[in-house]
Amino acid sequence: MAPPLAGRAAAAALIGAGDIGRCDSSRDDATARLVDRMIGRVFTLGDNAYPSGSPKQFEDCYAPSWGRFLGRTRPSPGNHDYATADAAGYFGYFGSRAGPAERGYYAYDHGAWRIYSLNSERIGDEQLAWLEADLEANPRRCSLAYWHRPLFSSGLHGNDPSVRPFWKLLYAAGAEIVLNGHDHDYERFARQRPNGTRYWLGIQQFVVGTGGAGLRAFADIQPHSIERQASAHGVLKLRLRDGGYGWRFVSVGGRYLDTGSSPCHGRP
Repeated sequence: MAPPLAGRAAAAALIGAGDIGRCDSSRDDATARLVDRMIGRVFTLGDNAYPSGSPKQFEDCYAPSWGRFLGRTRPSPGNHDYATADAAGYFGYFGSRAGPAERGYYAYDHGAWRIYSLNSERIGDEQLAWLEADLEANPRRCSLAYWHRPLFSSGLHGNDPSVRPFWKLLYAAGAEIVLNGHDHDYERFARQRPNGTRYWLGIQQFVVGTGGAGLRAFADIQPHSIERQASAHGVLKLRLRDGGYGWRFVSVGGRYLDTGSSPCHGRP
């Protein structure tokens, strides 16, 4: 393979999905086999171990499939993870990879990008103040964030306005992408403002709740939903380069594929 062109950094890969591990299903094994063939950091979008995120369920239902990527995984928690008190199974399994103990949110650099893993299950002033301060202290032309509950979704759960404060801070800082799970489907939206109006300097949101839990039909199709499917499990791979990104959703069995690319725009 030819080396990157002089003066240009190689793209950094980010791969993952949400709603993953079930002991009564092998679908998480199938999506893990997709990740096996991909090089890059792995993210999770919550509801990592069903049904209640207990330590035993992490060991029995998550570890045999996605657990083999533990060393390169940066997770986020979901509501099923918090069905165990204080998400003890989640924090016990992922340890320092889940960020500071018990907080459930953190940031890291990946290539030229700043990445935020946020906690949609425990939104409060402390997390919002931290996010605002980190965005100010670590300005990037390109940044993204991921957490469990989507602000916009055509799936069974639908829109969740509780996470709009995340969007407002990220939008003001010029973030490019938001990734979510919670609804068990794949959906890609056009760029939007936090109030749901379409805008070319807005945030592009992906719902990727296709890691292994049973898929569910769409309920109420939202404005600016431009690509969606609920018939195949799969993972999303992002190629994050300095100044832009590309995406590729790959399904189990190759029945569905969604690809595209975009430049970064910076602050609106």
